Amino acid sequence: MILLTRLNGPVFALNPDLVERADCTPDTVVTLVDGTKYLIAESLPELVALIRQYRAQVVVDAQQLVGQTSAERAEDARERVKETNVVQLHRRER
Repeated sequence: MILLTRLNGPVFALNPDLVERADCTPDTVVTLVDGTKYLIAESLPELVALIRQYRAQVVVDAQQLVGQTSAERAEDARERVKETNVVQLHRRER
């Protein structure tokens, strides 16, 4: 997910795999594959850079996973969760 800013201020996360196109009219309009449109504060070059960075990070993460055991992958995931403000949920025993 990439973080973008709506033109009126709020930040939101967008899956860049759903972007069909982006137009500069002069504001940047992002159109998703389902036709949803978002008017964002970022310029077209900034949007492209964010998407490229996201995709590069996906490749880097995939390369790091190769050769790791499942226990090592789980530990890496736990470390990434600690670095964010994500609250980890645990299953309840029934």
